[in-house]
Amino acid sequence: MAREPIPTVWVMGDQLDRAGGALAGRQPGECRVLLVESDARINSKRWHRQRLHLVLSAMAHFADELRGDGFDVDHRRAPTLAQGLRDHVRELGAGPVVATEPMSWDAREMLDRLGVELVRTDRFLCHFDEFAGWAAGRRQLRMEDFYRWQRLRLGVLMETGPSGPEPVGGQWNFDHDNREPPPRDGRSWPPITRFELDDVDRAVLDRLPAATHGADPDGTWPVTRAQALIRLGEFVDHGLSPFGPHEDAMLAGEWKLAHSVLSSSLNLGLLHPREVVAAAEEAYRAGTAPLSSVEGFVRQVIGWREYVWGVYWLWMPGYRRRNALGAARPVPPAFTGAAGTEMNCVAHAVGHVREHGYAHHIERLMVLGNLALTAGVDPQAMNKWMWASFVDGAEWVMLPNVIGMALYADGGMMATKPYASGGAYIDRMSDLCRACRFDPKRRVGADACPFTTLYWDFLARNADALGHNHRMARQLAGMRALKDLPAVRDRAGEVLARLEAGDL
Repeated sequence: MAREPIPTVWVMGDQLDRAGGALAGRQPGECRVLLVESDARINSKRWHRQRLHLVLSAMAHFADELRGDGFDVDHRRAPTLAQGLRDHVRELGAGPVVATEPMSWDAREMLDRLGVELVRTDRFLCHFDEFAGWAAGRRQLRMEDFYRWQRLRLGVLMETGPSGPEPVGGQWNFDHDNREPPPRDGRSWPPITRFELDDVDRAVLDRLPAATHGADPDGTWPVTRAQALIRLGEFVDHGLSPFGPHEDAMLAGEWKLAHSVLSSSLNLGLLHPREVVAAAEEAYRAGTAPLSSVEGFVRQVIGWREYVWGVYWLWMPGYRRRNALGAARPVPPAFTGAAGTEMNCVAHAVGHVREHGYAHHIERLMVLGNLALTAGVDPQAMNKWMWASFVDGAEWVMLPNVIGMALYADGGMMATKPYASGGAYIDRMSDLCRACRFDPKRRVGADACPFTTLYWDFLARNADALGHNHRMARQLAGMRALKDLPAVRDRAGEVLARLEAGDL
């Protein structure tokens, strides 16, 4: 009797998890593993070199590790993902094709169309079906409510109280302890290992397309699980304690402060959120990290990250077309590298993106996102640029963060009010304004901070759209009370023209 062909497990480039999904429990000889590099995907955007290198190198390393474990691996390049599967089946006569539920809506549609059997994803601690169940019947989705639900169901940072489970320390949220302004003492920040590029890294670097941007890879980003575990250990040992107090701060001389820089490893599957949270909680239990820092970090992982994952699947596919404020301006040349800028905070944030394919969350939200929001940048264009420019970029994470959180293009589905601010916020939370030629306290004149000018103009431009939002009543009243509002709006016109021309 002829032996039935063994199944193929198709692993996407952001599912590099040997122990999870469709690969879980599989042994060499029981299946063949397929990884496909898609020309269409590689050429779909002007990717940051470190972003594209990271994904391709991590895939190649994962394929080599599986071969080393005895698996039959087909790692191939193809015009499209679908063509890669068809070529695989034609050449190798594969049996049933199995894959873990993918990370994007379009990939899900493709796999369904191709008849691939899907295994439930376990890459998150809350599956999107579970999230939909939590969200059902709620008039307003709030991340804080979801986060507390997660803490309870997962038993993270919980203890037994007189009436049942309660959060350790007696409160759910230590935000008030984690919003200190940047320190002025010139302290050093936790270092991270730069991993030496190996032959696989160099081979991938040699074949990157010319149409990329940003600095070459320098070993900053883990491309294997072993490297990712080193990065996790470094953060827990050295970065977790100082992370909390200064997680919202920005410094001219420091690109990451005490941020974990674990997001790319989590998003590729090199780390699982369960082990990351467990390591942070163990540090608190052992007394090596304060509760405020640990809680703040845990909230990012099981709160915000998983909330973003859930709403992506809940609101797609229509969500990616949202543009509630009718924003239509192009991404500023100062962001893309086509022009420089005299705005010190923008120059530093864009410099961090150029050098590392990364900027921490406050630079993303309150510098890049804030300027795009108040300038009226097209949300789809901004999302495309950020997705292509950040090493941890993916549609599921960028869409809710850019469309919803940063640009308020969903009209309040993600955030209860726009995250717009003038230069005063940046001045308070950074040391960047002191060396800037623009004055954050001024809204008119040649030296007025563009953030301050555009903040008031944003409110004036969108007063009708924002008028129903009770959280904006004070701000709108303040805008209407400005005696120099016509001059502010004239100055805003100049700022917008110069921003678009790339000479601001």
